[in-house]
Amino acid sequence: MSDMISVRNLSKVYRMGDVEVHALRGVSLSIRAGEMVAIMGPSGSGKSTLMNIIGCLDQPSSGDYELDGVNVGDLDDNQLAAIRNQKIGFVFQQYMLLQRTSALRNVELPMLYGSNRGNRRERAKAALEAVGMGERLDHKPNELSGGQQQRVAIARALVNEPRIIMADEPTGALDTRTGEEIMAIFQRLNREQGITVILVTHEHDVAQHAQRIISVRDGTVAADDVVMDRIIAGATP
Repeated sequence: MSDMISVRNLSKVYRMGDVEVHALRGVSLSIRAGEMVAIMGPSGSGKSTLMNIIGCLDQPSSGDYELDGVNVGDLDDNQLAAIRNQKIGFVFQQYMLLQRTSALRNVELPMLYGSNRGNRRERAKAALEAVGMGERLDHKPNELSGGQQQRVAIARALVNEPRIIMADEPTGALDTRTGEEIMAIFQRLNREQGITVILVTHEHDVAQHAQRIISVRDGTVAADDVVMDRIIAGATP
């Protein structure tokens, strides 16, 4: 497999008045196309900063980042927005759904900003069916459980057929059983559709679902451990 993501000597410095905060300190790593990887570290380790840079939500202070063979540092804001819309799907801990809008409409939203706007309803419905929400198309978020809302969020991340899904603490607001079900969905998408999945987490139990763990501490990559593939017994994708 070729590298989907390659970062070399990434540094990120935030300036707060006269104080410099070094969030990343010369991080280098590669993630291959089709991998399921966990970026793991405690609060303040730099993992969220690294996620934001990999997700083209922020840019490093120095270093190089290639995404699918493209040097991200050469792109302008419009090109970065296009990459986020076309190549990367985001899933967050707090779901980020519009509360007064149906599941179907929530999933349609990313297509409003992309170049391929045809068949929005059909594509959104297919994405919801892929995560087991085909019977909840017209339900609003306040009519859904936390696990169901996260499934809608995953469907929204899937609808533009991204090559990468980035999930930031995707089970943090869920109970253990529901969290296992959500992780089973990510594993299935990775296994059956070949989507590169990047989990950002501080929880070891979540990281263990990945094929590989990249540990971040104090702004550096502390370790890069190979983890055996696992099947979640009893989980319902």
